[in-house]
Amino acid sequence: MVIETKPGAGGIVGFADVAKADPDGYTFVTSSTSLGTGSVLHSHLPYDPLKDFVPVVMFGVQPNVLVASKDSGFKTVADLIAAAKAKPGALTFASAGIGSSSHMAGERLRLAANIDVRHVPFRDGGLTEVMAGRIDYYFIPLAAAASALGSGKLTVLAVSSPKRAALLPDAPSIVEAGYPNATFRFWVGLSAPAKTPKPIVAKLHDATEKALQDPGLKDRLAKLGVTPEPMSVEAFGQFVKDDIAGTAQLAKEAHIEPLD
Repeated sequence: MVIETKPGAGGIVGFADVAKADPDGYTFVTSSTSLGTGSVLHSHLPYDPLKDFVPVVMFGVQPNVLVASKDSGFKTVADLIAAAKAKPGALTFASAGIGSSSHMAGERLRLAANIDVRHVPFRDGGLTEVMAGRIDYYFIPLAAAASALGSGKLTVLAVSSPKRAALLPDAPSIVEAGYPNATFRFWVGLSAPAKTPKPIVAKLHDATEKALQDPGLKDRLAKLGVTPEPMSVEAFGQFVKDDIAGTAQLAKEAHIEPLD
């Protein structure tokens, strides 16, 4: 297997190349939540996220971690929400950019809690601004949370998943915190060009799911905060369809406009 990195435009360059590739079972693309965010951030994509790909297999999902500066005094999600309601428009949350997982997780909480807060996007995610107390909170990706939490300058309020994360067993889920509609998980999987023969898709799906059961690989994924979610090809296809629709609905409710 040859892995070819195709950076650019939030993954659009890579998706576009694979969408045009021969459906012969030799070209695939790492797909993710960005399939949905790409479709709401760009009005004229060079591919259709639903029609030009066939979802093959899910690798796993990862939540974001809701953190606040120690100086904020917030100990729980309830503290944050109470402060936001007491001073509408005063609190700020950072993100790694419009449409990023940290942004979408923040918007889900904003809508679920019905609070008036300001989104401040940063190219670097803005974590240093949160640590310094200049930004109030941030939904940091779980994989990056471990080193950041070691600084002692952050308080973990919750994880954005329906259940607690194994890497942060003491952190309540956003559901436990009282906001089930604020759940958010970044997913990663594998997709193929549309019209790739079903036997090829099935073979790769089964081989990948078998590999994901390897103890060594499971341990590596666990250290990254990734939880495997085995599902059939058909179920994964429906999952992707629902996720893209859900992202479009979130963008509409949060008034996230296309960038181009």
